[in-house]
Amino acid sequence: MIEQIYSYFVIETLYMWINLGVLPFWFILIFFPQSHICRFFVTSIFPIFILSGAYIFILYKSYLIGYDFYSNFTLYLGLNQLSRLFEDDLYIMIFWSHFVAINLFLGGWIVKDAEKFYINKILLAVPLIITYLIGPIGLFIYWIIRIFYAKRMSLYE
Repeated sequence: MIEQIYSYFVIETLYMWINLGVLPFWFILIFFPQSHICRFFVTSIFPIFILSGAYIFILYKSYLIGYDFYSNFTLYLGLNQLSRLFEDDLYIMIFWSHFVAINLFLGGWIVKDAEKFYINKILLAVPLIITYLIGPIGLFIYWIIRIFYAKRMSLYE
């Protein structure tokens, strides 16, 4: 049975499950940001725990096939080395699971921070959707909205 599970989770299947698996968390963040379900499931450690499991599984699969992890450090040497790394499907999956986890964490932080300033949840949906798609730009839009609700600008919060 374990062999069947292992053979089922190829890279393409993991990619599909990571993308589909994160959608319920984002729907809860966007449509029910102040609910107990959001607080318990989305803004807690629960989704990060699940995505970390997928990340560890990808690293394990990479290790089993003899992936050269030391070559990952060449990405800092220039764009040519970075583009060479993105030719490998396993590296793309490591990058993608990292990207999805960070964006979800950022979305959870935005919701928690917005509760402090009583930001309208309809207005909050815009930066959350953009954070899901383009991470840092969504955070930037949230900060602009936050400045108007907080009536101040602070660099240290």
